[in-house]
Amino acid sequence: MRFTPATIALAALFATVSSVGVSQRPDAQIEPLSLEWQKKGEAAQQAGDLNGATDALETALAIDPRNRGAYLSLGKVARAQGLQGKAIRYYREALLLDPTDVQALAGQGQAMVEKGALAKARENLAQVKTLCKSDCPAATQLAAAIAKGVPPTVLTAKEVTPTPTVVPTERP
Repeated sequence: MRFTPATIALAALFATVSSVGVSQRPDAQIEPLSLEWQKKGEAAQQAGDLNGATDALETALAIDPRNRGAYLSLGKVARAQGLQGKAIRYYREALLLDPTDVQALAGQGQAMVEKGALAKARENLAQVKTLCKSDCPAATQLAAAIAKGVPPTVLTAKEVTPTPTVVPTERP
């Protein structure tokens, strides 16, 4: 009789703990709606609509933040837009989900090369080579990008400051 309240509390605790495990999805299962939005974003990227691709891929991540493929696609879109810092961040998010993702490491390394961080890109290349037991295309592409070096910067007309010409005036 005196164990009845403790037994009820313990039974309630077990019911709560077991229901939490039943309601969660496994880590490998991604929400199907998120995958649909990811496909829409990749199609927009192929069509050249980078802003539409970004919107669709961010929607995919809002639906399911564990969608590593959406992070990879966002990294590609950001690199195409010339936003290497943003691309590096997206690839880092993908690597937080799976630290052994060769595509994320290679993409991050290429974005680092484009940004000018060759030492960090070489570190990524070393990680890619250790993950790939044999030759893989991601390692060869990253090695070629590192060998090519930092792309040259192009000056536009806005970046050139004209020097003013001073015309002497007469004093009265």
